[in-house]
Amino acid sequence: MARGSKIEWTEATWNPVTGCSKFSKGCEHCYAERLCKRLKAMGNRKYENGFIPTAHPETLNEPLGWKQPKMIFVVSMGDLFHEDISDSFIIQVFETMNKAYWHTFQVLTKRAERLLSISEKVDWTHNIWAGVTVECADYKHRIDLLKRVPSKVRFVSMEPLIGGIGFVELRKVHWVIAGGESGPGSRSLDPRWIREIRDQCVRQEVAFFFKQWGGFNKKANGRILDGQTWNQLPV
Repeated sequence: MARGSKIEWTEATWNPVTGCSKFSKGCEHCYAERLCKRLKAMGNRKYENGFIPTAHPETLNEPLGWKQPKMIFVVSMGDLFHEDISDSFIIQVFETMNKAYWHTFQVLTKRAERLLSISEKVDWTHNIWAGVTVECADYKHRIDLLKRVPSKVRFVSMEPLIGGIGFVELRKVHWVIAGGESGPGSRSLDPRWIREIRDQCVRQEVAFFFKQWGGFNKKANGRILDGQTWNQLPV
């Protein structure tokens, strides 16, 4: 488990699964793929398979040993719901989250169909949040699938935002994260896309978190939107 995550909207990461494969347009410049390959080259045994989807049973109990309550992003280095990860292993991940009731777990995926399918087989205790990534209007259907997941908190990550989203019915969604793509080859973010999302969140009374403008040097570009830092969290 990584304590003190650099991801602005969480506090820690837990990776019982690593690796993934390209699934939609937002995957083109995947940061996790670059990092996994780098860690493999450095000799990190956990990443000996590079970016091939891999389950790590030896990490299942990690959150149980972390006694200080944390906001934990689950599988920041891949996708828990990748088709190569078995239902039985995903269920074990949920069982750990059920036991670690003092933590809050943020489960995010692009594979909304499998998220919904698995949701009927697991216990959505109060401390598990469900989220889907929607990087442009082509994938708004994932939000409709998310709304059917019986989690206490449902959230949408519009990052990397690579196109306008248009109107979104956010009923049953509690939180929206938005941000531009960063790193080598990153695609530019049109401020109009972000403002449209923010304004819809304000009108529909949904918490809004603006993560970054992105770009090759995301720190230099910052995360100020119209003179304000948007750090809202779901109530």
